[in-house]
Amino acid sequence: MAGGGKKNVGRRGRACVVVLGDLGRSPRMQYHALSLARQASLEVDIVAYGGSVPHGAVLSHPSIHIHTMTQWPITPQGLPKIFCIIMLLLKPLIQFFMLLWFLCRKIPSPDVFIVQNPPSVPTLVAVKWASSLRRSAFIIDWHNFGYTLLGLSLGRSSRFVSVYHWFEKHYGKMADGSLCVTKAMQHELAQNWGISATVLYDQPPEFFHPALLEEKHELFCRLGENICHPHGFRDFVCNGGLGMQKHELNENLFTAQVGTDIVLNPNRPALVVSSTSWTPDEDFGLLLEAAVMYDRRVAAILNEDDSINEEVLWDEISQGKQYVYPRLLFIITGKGPEKEKYEDKIRRLHLKRVAFRTMWLSAEDYPRLLGSADLGVCLHTSSSGLDLPMKVVDMFGCGLPVCAVSYSCITELVKVERNGFLFSSSSELADQLLALFKGFPDGCNALESLRNGTLETGSSARWATEWEEHAKPLISEVISQNFD
Repeated sequence: MAGGGKKNVGRRGRACVVVLGDLGRSPRMQYHALSLARQASLEVDIVAYGGSVPHGAVLSHPSIHIHTMTQWPITPQGLPKIFCIIMLLLKPLIQFFMLLWFLCRKIPSPDVFIVQNPPSVPTLVAVKWASSLRRSAFIIDWHNFGYTLLGLSLGRSSRFVSVYHWFEKHYGKMADGSLCVTKAMQHELAQNWGISATVLYDQPPEFFHPALLEEKHELFCRLGENICHPHGFRDFVCNGGLGMQKHELNENLFTAQVGTDIVLNPNRPALVVSSTSWTPDEDFGLLLEAAVMYDRRVAAILNEDDSINEEVLWDEISQGKQYVYPRLLFIITGKGPEKEKYEDKIRRLHLKRVAFRTMWLSAEDYPRLLGSADLGVCLHTSSSGLDLPMKVVDMFGCGLPVCAVSYSCITELVKVERNGFLFSSSSELADQLLALFKGFPDGCNALESLRNGTLETGSSARWATEWEEHAKPLISEVISQNFD
């Protein structure tokens, strides 16, 4: 593997990517594996948990070999406190020995281990031990800090968090090299951790791009059943005369086939996409509150009587009546622990012009959905305040402008009034929705301006280019130093 004019120093021609998590939900590490195989011509072993299906490009590449570990079982509810403490202590110990077994016995010896952080415990300890035993280089890819994530559930003052912080910092300094996701994180690692890290910004790979009209039509026809007949939801989509009878005529909520041509429906709702892990560091309640505000503010602007029945409005819209403010369909993708809680809240909203759908999409369909949407919403706030949401990077790759929660370093990614807006409250988000969608679909100049800026942002850099410039030289250097 060459980098910066050096000779090929890899003795084994092999790398190992380590993810103590669901590989299918770790896109950045999948992209690392693809770049190591494609751009560095290495054999790549991935050691990770199963669960979600990785992208087809990873599964089909002949030089990428996935080794799946057994998941730690979910702790049953209602156990006595002493058993919960025992399970909490036992889990990282079992994970450590399992990970060490895979890294030292199940895979061939690599030139370099590249490990995702967090989680830090026991991952960094196991990879450091394995790299010493196998005489391999060891690189950490810092996505965030593990101790700050643990602090969300236990509190920053917890002794467990302090111990976790010590392990993360101690073993982090033992790595042969480090990558990180922002300049702010690079500064934090240098100033307070004594770690020199190279910034490798997340960039979208080539399969994130604006969808063609034919791709949108195929996707929405295929998702029609989930969109029009969701279990337990009652809203303008499933009650407004836009059901599956149109699917039979090769028409869906957004597009229709007329002869051999695909056209956008002029009375379609605006499609807003948000991807979430349904965890405490993403306040989904902000989006629900903004949706309620949008619904009520539009009614007030149009001087609608509060007594107007939803079915009356939905029937008028289905018959072709258009309004200056469109209906909004939010599609929320992702898996996580708080999903059911928020789905229950959604069912009780009873909004006239706003509908929600929650779903999990394949690695191939997710980019198609982003490329077919009108706006993205990001609720990520970062436990450390130092990482950037990869979902926004993906949206930009698909030419999708974004409204994102404002926090310390988000301006490294979102440029206000160029590719998106920032908000700090549900009221601000509601204002932005009103401003961007007024006159939809053909008369919303503000949204069109953002889309043009986003297309420029998305086309300016791609993952392969970023990786070639920043990651590959570091990997070559640490391997060279390890084998000197």
